[in-house]
Amino acid sequence: MTLRHLAIVPLLVLMAGFFSLCLAQEEAAPAPPPALGLPNVIDLRVSATPERARLVIDLAGRTEFALVSLAEPDRLAIDVRAATFTVPEPAGKPAGEGVIADYAMEQAAPDRVRTTLTLSAPAQVQQAYVLDAFEGQPARLVVDIIPATAEEFAANVARDLEAAGAIVAAEPTPAGGSELPIATKPLVVIDPGHGGIDSGAEASNGIREKDIVLAFSLRLQELLVASGRFDVALTREDDTFLKLEERVALARSNKADLFISIHADSFQQPEIRGASVYTRDENATDVLDKVLADNENKTDIIAGFAMPQIAPEVVDILLDLMRREMRHQSFQAAQAIVHQLEPSVQLRRFPVRQADFFVLQAPDVPSVLVELGFLSNADDMANLLRGDWQDRTADALARGISTYFDSLAADP
Repeated sequence: MTLRHLAIVPLLVLMAGFFSLCLAQEEAAPAPPPALGLPNVIDLRVSATPERARLVIDLAGRTEFALVSLAEPDRLAIDVRAATFTVPEPAGKPAGEGVIADYAMEQAAPDRVRTTLTLSAPAQVQQAYVLDAFEGQPARLVVDIIPATAEEFAANVARDLEAAGAIVAAEPTPAGGSELPIATKPLVVIDPGHGGIDSGAEASNGIREKDIVLAFSLRLQELLVASGRFDVALTREDDTFLKLEERVALARSNKADLFISIHADSFQQPEIRGASVYTRDENATDVLDKVLADNENKTDIIAGFAMPQIAPEVVDILLDLMRREMRHQSFQAAQAIVHQLEPSVQLRRFPVRQADFFVLQAPDVPSVLVELGFLSNADDMANLLRGDWQDRTADALARGISTYFDSLAADP
């Protein structure tokens, strides 16, 4: 699976500039000839629960999209710039029951494919993002939808209608259509460590690191999305195995603004406990840091994969680029996160640390690894399983991430 850096798109900006203008063109002008160079829509899936719903549209290539809220009946409409669609089942009921009653896809214009979600209850888009194609998986548009109050939905409809009127009243753009005003937010990629055949550390009671860090990462994602400041994606959203270099490639190919890998390790000395935040350095802070990094870097070999050999000169270049361009930013991020963690959770002595974690090797993405604690320590283990501790720690991490980006904005 892969992520994207096309942006979660603010509805007011993008849906007005694309969806509403296209509606006006439909009413005012003959249909243009079929669009060239636009991808085909391959498939779509809609799933729903009482708490949330998700629309996934598979695409033959990256493209732009827009969203709008509509009333009477209540609907969410999603347009993508696409020339055709070859979806096996373009209409139907979602998998599961929740805020989506049914869906339908249509060719709204030669350059647009529209998916209309009919709502069974008021709802709003929580986030929407495009995923780049990756290792045989097509590009995708993912739209996450959450319940809304009737007042919130009505306000969204009114806002969208007002924005549409402003676009229609504006002077038309030259032939060839309008350019979408893409508004970007920082992309934070959260990497829940391990997964699939690699369980990571395991406590004596059978609790596995891969399960703890995935649950925690999902909590952190919710908090960051709810802030409205970030685009947020996970390297894995279920019990899937990803090789270490795949995790790095996901962040790099999608031009992530921050990569944060989440772990909860184990050590032979049970008295060692506490959270810490690592940046990458081939010289570990102490013996324990070296052991932890070596254990993580052996993950792929244990899982049956040997990392490819890289020419020494390439390694030197990557390390040099990382040191020159990313070390400072990674250290800033680690400091900001630790500063927010300090009053909330138990930390290791000198909690900002360095170790040679392979997953932190991206030369062009600020990267940190957060060790939440040790499954080998009884106190840490109890905390890792407590909902209030998880919430408090995720909230502190989210504040630290926000503080880090605030510091970047404040730099001259």
